Amino acid sequence: MVSRRVVRRRRQVLAGSLVLLVGGLALAVRGGADEGREAQPAEEVLLLPPGGEGTAPGGPADVAQDESAGAPDEPGPAEEPPPEGEGEPDAEPAAGREVTLTDADRAAGVLAVEVPTSGTGGTSVVPGTAEAPEVAPGASVVQVRVLVEDGLPADGQAAAETVMSTLQDPRGWAREGWAFARTDGADGSPEPDVDVVLASPDLTDASCAPLQTRGQLSCRNGGRTVLNWLRWVEGAEAYGEDRVGYRRYLVAHEVGHFLGHGHEGCPAEGAPAPVMLQQSKGLQGCAPNPWPYP
Repeated sequence: MVSRRVVRRRRQVLAGSLVLLVGGLALAVRGGADEGREAQPAEEVLLLPPGGEGTAPGGPADVAQDESAGAPDEPGPAEEPPPEGEGEPDAEPAAGREVTLTDADRAAGVLAVEVPTSGTGGTSVVPGTAEAPEVAPGASVVQVRVLVEDGLPADGQAAAETVMSTLQDPRGWAREGWAFARTDGADGSPEPDVDVVLASPDLTDASCAPLQTRGQLSCRNGGRTVLNWLRWVEGAEAYGEDRVGYRRYLVAHEVGHFLGHGHEGCPAEGAPAPVMLQQSKGLQGCAPNPWPYP
C-alpha cells in the first residue's frame, strides 16, 4: 500500500498536469482542431488508454485517479492512475544495436550483451535496505523495491545500486520534495511504495499491457515501473554510446510517471530534453538529458 504522504504528493502533481492538459484541449477546441483520439500523438493517447483503464498481470486495475477534495487518503487499487510510459510507439528505437561490454555496463548489472527475449517470467526481489540520505524537512520518503526477472544475465545488486543512485542524485526528483529509500519488503522492512522491475522484452510487454511496448520500450503500471532489459543493455540511438546516461534517464522518466508527471515535448531546438520527453523514441531537436533538474 502506498503511504498517505506519497499519495497526497502524487495527487498534487497529477492535479497540476490535468490543469495543463485541460487548458490545452480547450485551446484546441476553440481553434476548431480535430482532437479525435486517433489523430492525437502517441504520448497524448498514453494518458488515457482505451476505456480509461488497464490491468497488468498480477497487478491492480489502473483507472484515472480521483482528484476531488473528498477523495480518501489511502487509495484502493481502482484509484491508481492509468499506465504510462513510452509504449505505443510511432517510431520504435532500433533494436539489436552493437554493444561492447564495458566496466560501466558491469557496474549497472549487465553481465552479457546478448539479450534474451524472455526469462522465466518470474521475478526476484534484490535483497537490501537503506534509508534515504539527507531527507529535507517536509520531504516525502518513497520506499523503493528493486526486482529482476529470473533468467536474465544480470547482477541484481549492481542494478539496484544504479537505480537508487539515480533517484537519490541531487539533479533528480529530490528537488521537488521527494526522498528515496530502498526496501526489500522483508519482515521488519518498510512496505514498498513503488517497485522498479528489470524485465525481459516479453515480460515487459505483459506487465505494461494495455500499453503496446512491442518488446522495445518501458512503462509505469500501477505501483510498478517496468524497465525493459533490452534498453538497459543496449541504450537508445538518442544517447549514442552513453548507456550510463540513458539508464539514468530510463529510471528517472518511469519513476517520474509514478510521481504523477506526464509526457513533455522539446521546449526549444538544442535545449536539454525534459526528462519526461520520450527520449527512447527521439529528441525532437533537443539534446539528450537524463535528469529532471540538470
